[in-house]
Amino acid sequence: MSKSSQRSPFGWSNRGGQVTVIEAPVARSYRRRAVIAFWVTLGVVGLLAATVASHYTHPILGALLGVVLGAVLGAVVFALIVAWPVLRVFWHWLPEIGLGLAAVYGWTALMQSTPLWGSLLVVALVVGVPAAIAPVRRRVMAWAWCLIVRHRLRLCFAAFIATNRHGSLPLILPAKSTPAGERVWVWLRPGLSLRDLEQDGQMQKLAVACWANEVRVMRAGRKYAALIRIDITRREPLAHTVVSPLPDYVPTDIPSNAPTSPGMPPVGLDLPDVPDQPVTAPADTPRQRKPRNPTTASPTGFDPSDYA
Repeated sequence: MSKSSQRSPFGWSNRGGQVTVIEAPVARSYRRRAVIAFWVTLGVVGLLAATVASHYTHPILGALLGVVLGAVLGAVVFALIVAWPVLRVFWHWLPEIGLGLAAVYGWTALMQSTPLWGSLLVVALVVGVPAAIAPVRRRVMAWAWCLIVRHRLRLCFAAFIATNRHGSLPLILPAKSTPAGERVWVWLRPGLSLRDLEQDGQMQKLAVACWANEVRVMRAGRKYAALIRIDITRREPLAHTVVSPLPDYVPTDIPSNAPTSPGMPPVGLDLPDVPDQPVTAPADTPRQRKPRNPTTASPTGFDPSDYA
């Protein structure tokens, strides 16, 4: 193995248990794409810009302007493609980064506007009230599980679910909490399909990785096959006792001899309380037998059985 293959793009060694943020093959692949995109952008944009500029200025000056504009736009495209692996990591951790920035800047603004004891009191209320109130605490934990599940699914796609030949991972879309767990929408890249996730053992691996009881995968709609929905079952909401308010609406002042519908037989609490009623079997009336293949002749000679 060469020395360059043992180093990551950021200079961190793969030895000693350290994990690189961007793998070297992925970085090389994006660099090749960036070089191709730079030259394509330079040629297309430069030619179009030079053609347009030549109508207003000297052709030589128009050609120079086209080359400069194409080079600038090509450099921008090159930088975006090369930095996309790093930008993708920031996209993956965008909710956590936003929460961290909000906490840091919120604490700084709170310390500047209030004394220390006031800041500590506000922090204690913000943290203690949700922890003490059960519905608020469950809601906060549901949001936290939505963030955790997105990272766990991304780990599953990178670890044991087959990707395309470029190694592009699916795009993990937002998640929301459900009474049974979480629901995550995923946009599959070319090279993956729903059948790849439905292979033997894949659902069990997803459930183990997400620390859940069961995982179900299905299409999110009929329009796009790449958009799938992953339902993660973490608890059984129907297994608990459901308190129904319907008995409270039953009136308690109903007399015991309340009239009942004439079509309903009298019912007692015990079998001896039920009065004996003669049971009369309906008389068997002979029915006319219809022919198996009736022929319906119409005045015009049309027979429906011809079109059956």
